[in-house]
Order: sequence, then C-alpha cells, then structure tokens
Amino acid sequence: MSDFRLKAFYSVAKNLSFTKASQELFVSQPAITKHVRELESLYQVRLFDRLGNKISLTEAGRVLLEHCERILQEYRKLEFDMHLLKNEYVGQLRLGASTTIAQYVLPPILARFTEKYPQIEVSLIDTNSRNVEQALHEHAIDLGMIEGVFRAPTLKYEPFLCDELVPVVSCTNTDSEIPDELTLDELRAMPLVLRERGSGTLDAIEMVLAEQGLKLSSLNVRMHLGSTESIKSFLRYSRCMGIVSIFAVERELKEGLFRIVEVPELTFKRHFCFVSVQGQEAETSVIFSRFVRQCLQSR
Repeated sequence: MSDFRLKAFYSVAKNLSFTKASQELFVSQPAITKHVRELESLYQVRLFDRLGNKISLTEAGRVLLEHCERILQEYRKLEFDMHLLKNEYVGQLRLGASTTIAQYVLPPILARFTEKYPQIEVSLIDTNSRNVEQALHEHAIDLGMIEGVFRAPTLKYEPFLCDELVPVVSCTNTDSEIPDELTLDELRAMPLVLRERGSGTLDAIEMVLAEQGLKLSSLNVRMHLGSTESIKSFLRYSRCMGIVSIFAVERELKEGLFRIVEVPELTFKRHFCFVSVQGQEAETSVIFSRFVRQCLQSR
C-alpha cells in the first residue's frame, strides 16, 4: 500500500546506489531513477548530489530520509494491524544475527516459524555482533540477536539463551600432545585460532581473560578468522586450539572429531540476546522473539 516512490528513494539513500536499489526492489534501474525524479519534481528539490559514479544525500535528501523511515515503519504497522483484524499475520521481519546464532541456533527455529507464519516475509543478515548493532542504528533490520557483551545505551538487550565457549582441539592431530586440562600458564603457550575483532565471541573471551588479569595480547594467538566454521575447518588440519560456542561443535564432539580441553580457572559463559532500538520494536519482532523462547523451552 505504501508509496513505492518512497521505497525507491529509501533504498537508494541507504545503499547510496541506484543499481543496488534496483536489485533490492527487483525493478529496473530506470524505474528507480524515474521514482526519485518524481519526488524531486514534487518537492522542487534535489535529493542526491552526483560526483562521477558516486552519489550522496543533499540536505533535502537527509530530511526526506528521516521522515521516510518513520512513514515506512507506520505503513508496515498499518498492514500488520489491518490483517490482524482477520486473524492473519502478514508483514515483514528483517533479522540480523551474529554468525554463531545464525548458523547453529536459528535454522530449525526459522524453518518452524516460516511454516507457522507463511505470510510474514523474513530476511536475515548474518554478520558479527558489532555490525548487527550498526544495522539496527541504521534501521536496516527490525531485530538483532547477538552475544550481548558490550551494550550500546540506545539499544535494548533481552537475554534468551545461555551459551558456553569451550576450548577444543582436533582429536586427529593433537590427541597425544595436549592434555585434557590446562593451567593458565599452559594456556598462554598454547597456539590459538580465534574469531575476528568485532565478534561477540572474541569480546566474551577478552572479558573472561580480564577477570583473571590476562590480556589477549599475552596469549599465543596464531590467527584470527572470520567465522566459526573457518576455525573448525582450520583445526582439523592444525595443532592449534580454538575457543568456540558449544552449539557450534555438538556434532564434532559426538563424532569424536574434536575434544574439549578444560581450563579450570576460566569459565567462558555468556548470553545470547535479542537486541532492538529502544521504543521501536515491530509487531513481527515481538511475535518472533516469543516464538523463539517457546521453541527453546520445548527443546
């Protein structure tokens, strides 16, 4: 029902690209250009400055973007509420989740959710925790799910699942060399492969180390990798140790590919959290967060 011209402008403004907007909205680039020009003609302003192949918002464009975000949000709420009068759940749900949650916790839940609510259009951004928070600030997603270690004051965090990070090694390459239990001194010497800066996993590890007066720089970190899957693949051919979510290695532990190495002085506990902009939680987000909690309770 919403004015497609606003959707076209909003997509161009957020992507700063007419090409990306056409791909996002599944229409031709000339059609996107036409809609933006109609808005410029309507308000007698220029919305974008063009410098070569790059564009930027003018002052008028920034004002329109600010209003556009609120207007499109109200259109989504209107659509949801009108269908709800007929007991129909129709709408859009834009999710962002940290890599661990997106890969190891969400897939079975999303499958069940889309079966129960087939008329809710779901999209998911899979990235690290800092990027999820940034996407919320930019109104690119409605609800985030992250490892809530560092908390932004403008966002609301609600824990929904307890997780444990476990040190693991490959049984094939290291079984005879690494004991089942390490002291802190032995941990300092152990070659490690860890997640990248900005990941909630690395943030959680650093916080637990700090409680013991340790810095990450005091450990023997051989490599930082951008996903838990890449760490797991690396460990299969390496004599290093990784520290990853227990959810990420359940299958490998059962199959005897990896084993856990205890460090009694360190317990890497954390919570997965729903995160949203204060006071701006969409109805579809409320439905989804409630559904996730129900699924986890039954599990």
